[in-house]
Amino acid sequence: MFTAAALQSASKSEQYAELAEQAHGLLHGERDRIANAANFAALVYGALPDLNWAGFYFFDGSELVVGPFQGKPACVRIALDKGVCGAAATTRTTQVVRDVHAFPGHIACDAASRSEIVVPLVADGKLIGVFDVDSPELARFDDDDRAGMETLANIYLQSLLGD
Repeated sequence: MFTAAALQSASKSEQYAELAEQAHGLLHGERDRIANAANFAALVYGALPDLNWAGFYFFDGSELVVGPFQGKPACVRIALDKGVCGAAATTRTTQVVRDVHAFPGHIACDAASRSEIVVPLVADGKLIGVFDVDSPELARFDDDDRAGMETLANIYLQSLLGD
């Protein structure tokens, strides 16, 4: 495994390519949603620089419920009409927020968070949940991160369906 420090000199596309390779290896052969989410969150949190939270919220049929994560304690339940996670779940589109304090309805679980990216997890047309990543850096995430995080989220989803 690698760390954020080891990836600092690599371009974002190189970071995500390496991270995708690691994720494939880590999740290969395991289909348990919780086990894979726990390892996946730890991998992303430990590998990418300038993060203060990385984890999952799973859809229980009516709202998002916190799943495995790395970082400080999180909000347990998020309504689909609330915050960045709710927006990603409702629209089923990745949300890249440069300044969370400018996002209408932002939920501040960690006051240190300044930017956020949330990728919806959808399989066979059904919402599974979201993968949420926060940073204490303003404008930490961009379109390269969107592409990389969407690729990683797909690797997680594929692990649930079998390799």
